[in-house]
Amino acid sequence: MALLYSLCCVSFSALVIVALYVSPVVSTSRRVLGDYGKLENGFRVTLKHVDSSKNLTKWERIQRGIKRGNHRLQRLNAMVLAASGDSAEVQAPIVAGNGEFLMDLSIGTPPNSYSAILDTGSDLIWTQCKPCTQCFDQSTPIFDPQKSSTFTKLSCSSDLCEALPQSTCSDGSCEYLYSYGDYSSTQGVMATETFKFDSVSVPNIGFGCGEDNEGDGFSQGAGLVGLGRGPLSLVSQLKEPKFSYCLTAMDETQKSLLLMGSIASANESLGEMRTTPLIRNPSQPSFYYLSLQGITVGSTRLPIKESTFALEDNGSGGVIIDSGTTITYLEQAAFSVLKKAFILEMKLPVDTLSSTGLDLCFTLPSGSTQVEVPKLVFHFDGADLDLPAENYMIADSSSGVICLAMGGSSGMSIFGNVQQQNMLVVHDLEKETVSFVQTQCQNI
Repeated sequence: MALLYSLCCVSFSALVIVALYVSPVVSTSRRVLGDYGKLENGFRVTLKHVDSSKNLTKWERIQRGIKRGNHRLQRLNAMVLAASGDSAEVQAPIVAGNGEFLMDLSIGTPPNSYSAILDTGSDLIWTQCKPCTQCFDQSTPIFDPQKSSTFTKLSCSSDLCEALPQSTCSDGSCEYLYSYGDYSSTQGVMATETFKFDSVSVPNIGFGCGEDNEGDGFSQGAGLVGLGRGPLSLVSQLKEPKFSYCLTAMDETQKSLLLMGSIASANESLGEMRTTPLIRNPSQPSFYYLSLQGITVGSTRLPIKESTFALEDNGSGGVIIDSGTTITYLEQAAFSVLKKAFILEMKLPVDTLSSTGLDLCFTLPSGSTQVEVPKLVFHFDGADLDLPAENYMIADSSSGVICLAMGGSSGMSIFGNVQQQNMLVVHDLEKETVSFVQTQCQNI
């Protein structure tokens, strides 16, 4: 089975990153009830890609996204080594860190605005704070806790302090160190503050007030908002354990969205929902693990052992879904089979000369406006995800290539954000499920 991939209307029909810049909007003015109270309704925020403000070509943005994805994959592998005790070099617990999308919010009273990296692969919420012993440059003023009437340091005995992977106690206050596995880290004091998402104010959110922040990848924003499964994350602290997002492709003019709380549910009018259970990994409790049972290319289910994607007893392996990784990475044995299937099905010459950063590219036929690409289906437990062609193929007519937006990995596999384009992806921590609805984001 094959799909037609059009080259006549767009040269990058399945671009790896979303470069949309839109200001945050909120659909409700409701507030949060009480200390750590439950969110009454929820809020929605539009997202911009980390490279949206840069003067880059589309292919340059693709290559930057792939490079970040490779770094993120290396962090994840370092985490597995640390958790299994196989790495003697690890000095502190490692988390995933960084991401591909930014959200705007405010902290403090009066509110101080900044952009934060959105990360489904970690938990801690943090921003740079005065006095800074070491801080990277950011476009907005560094948060000054002395100028906020709602800033309160957390005690060493607080639940959030105890949930940190590494903390110390100084004068009764909780101090943290969060390491991202590539010499990137944030260090400072844990506190609570009022966070504002446009007109929605949320009091008493625990966050890291970072006074020593270093490493590559944070300078796109002024901090990070973790959306992982652990107690430190925003979704856990809101006590409304549901969020969803819809990410658009770069060549679209519509907005990408994040929805938090009860409004994150999918409307039946959007289309058919496909739901798969979340799997828990005790050694990596923040990640959203899924059960991938197989892959179909064209009309053929690939001869990949289901155990290839299994979560091992020591916490290695498995498949996570991640909005902060650009392309999908499959365990190398599975990717090799997938690659051979695409070479067989595409019936185009394999390109070995272009420096795209992608593992498999084909030479486009001269003068063609359409090419046939094989159908691609991911078989998750209870959810067969039939992907549109633009969610796994990237064409560059100027370079004359069309490439598979996937790569190989050693151990852990990642279902990346290109494959999630124009889907409402609903994370439900209470039901422990992830649901997919193929839709256009403007319909939400």
